[in-house]
Amino acid sequence: MGFGSGRHVVYFAGEGFDVYGIDISIEGLRITRSWLEEENLKANLKIGNIHEKLPYADDFFDAMISIQVIHHSKIENIRRLIEEIERVLTPSGIIFVTVPKRIQRASKNVAPRTYIPLEGLDKGLVHYLFNKRLLRKEFSNFRIQSVWVDSNCQYCFLAELKK
Repeated sequence: MGFGSGRHVVYFAGEGFDVYGIDISIEGLRITRSWLEEENLKANLKIGNIHEKLPYADDFFDAMISIQVIHHSKIENIRRLIEEIERVLTPSGIIFVTVPKRIQRASKNVAPRTYIPLEGLDKGLVHYLFNKRLLRKEFSNFRIQSVWVDSNCQYCFLAELKK
């Protein structure tokens, strides 16, 4: 979810996985397709908003990753996304997610735990701020295997769908 410039798409395609990606950026799609072509790899890429209905069938994926993406909305939209993740993951499907641990200094608070950076790469982009308790609460239909903070000061978690 949110393949950006394609580093995870290219990596997993190179490792022999059937890779699917969805991102809102046409430029990201162009960059990723070009990189795949250079590496003679294939992936199924789509333009789309992950905070809307995902364009995949029920029980479609065995695993999903989201690196610094799902938090880019208000909590109501994130909750709908989590429901969609549950829908498209197979029973016992795995998810790996990272989200930021703290807010940037120059930011505007727009709702509880929700802010918009006023500078930097994410300027103007909505961020919801999770903590460990909220990750466990919002992903309550998952068996969370581990939650940790990495060297980039972001929460990481690995979980298995309970269905």
